Amino acid sequence: MSTAPVRVSVRREIAGADIADIAGRFGTPVYVYDADTIRRRCRDLAAWDTVRFAQKACSNLAVLALVRRAGVLVDAVSTGEIHRALAAGYAPHAAPGAAGPQDLPPAHPIVYTADIFDRDSLDAVVRHGIHVNCGSADMLEQLAARMPGASVTLRVNPGFGHGHSQKTNTGGEGSKHGIWHEDIPEVLRRAEWAGLSVSGLHMHIGSGTDLAHLAEVAGALERVAREIGRSLTTISAGGGLPVPYKPGEEHADLGGYFALWDATRKTLEADFGHRIRLEIEPGRYLTAESGFVVTEVRAVKRQGGRKYVLVDAGFNTLARPVLYGSYHPMSLCPADGHASPEPEEVAVGGPLCESGDIFTQADGGFVATRSLPAAQVGDLLVIEVAGAYGFVMASNYNSKPLPAEVLVDGGTARLVRARQTPEDLTRGETV
Repeated sequence: MSTAPVRVSVRREIAGADIADIAGRFGTPVYVYDADTIRRRCRDLAAWDTVRFAQKACSNLAVLALVRRAGVLVDAVSTGEIHRALAAGYAPHAAPGAAGPQDLPPAHPIVYTADIFDRDSLDAVVRHGIHVNCGSADMLEQLAARMPGASVTLRVNPGFGHGHSQKTNTGGEGSKHGIWHEDIPEVLRRAEWAGLSVSGLHMHIGSGTDLAHLAEVAGALERVAREIGRSLTTISAGGGLPVPYKPGEEHADLGGYFALWDATRKTLEADFGHRIRLEIEPGRYLTAESGFVVTEVRAVKRQGGRKYVLVDAGFNTLARPVLYGSYHPMSLCPADGHASPEPEEVAVGGPLCESGDIFTQADGGFVATRSLPAAQVGDLLVIEVAGAYGFVMASNYNSKPLPAEVLVDGGTARLVRARQTPEDLTRGETV
């Protein structure tokens, strides 16, 4: 395991690119991604047969193309994400007759994972021949009517879940996700009646879970796999790998986690008499630490005994703190190149017409503070570990344009998404 790096409260560069220069060229607020960090996180998981990126964490086309070139496949949860994967260069399905390494079955470049088919997504799956990870039994007949004879993966809810927030817990009775584990015999009958074969099994219990809870999934999956039987050729450990946000938090023991799942895979291979592909489906793990929100300080004021630093990013830019009470490290890039040596406790908020537009808040929405160098108007505040569930959850609330996105590679920053304009906000509307 490795702990989170010690955070410095003054930062002037991101991956070798000057922060003030980025803000000057692309405006603020702006999302900035470090390409080398993403590549490094992809390499961390090289022991797995398949690493499948849950692109809902960060779906910019440049990021998708980067992970594709690193050998990572992709998961899609909507018609739009299918379109993004294709636009980033992914093939819709494995080439006919393709064989996997070491006699493994070929991996599906894109997998559609959902609990329903809306009509557009079913059309897209059929049109492109995309493999489906079914989270509800009703999807089976709907798919069979359009793609008779298809193979599917079952996403199974093992009856328990975990996560950094109840809102990210994807297992147990409180979660809508997946096929309930006790319903597997009936679901298998429905698949057989529909003429579908079950070739994959997937479990995911929550986002940001700890390793002990993630490990529980292996035993649950093994039990369900035996109910499905020899048609299985792929098992997926799901995602949820934690990343350190707060000081003292640790990366997961990836070697130990893989060893646990590899043992599960080998047990099933011995039972079934054939090779099984072992997948992992990270989202946050690949991109969270690569991402930064650079935002400009526009006001500093006191409200009674509390000091506020107000910036031009709000929860329309980064929603995690208001949604989950999430902690993000922060640093200051002083406009004049000098920072006060004495830190001060400040609350950091945005421009929105909401009291909840606070980046430093505790569970329950209570305003908290952060120790930062004294800031003044014109300084840049850098919100860190913002590369997962950041831009993808941004909105146009208060009719704010979506920010630009920038990728830094080899010390060079380039624009990978233009900032929205006011004209973009009203496109498609009529009076």
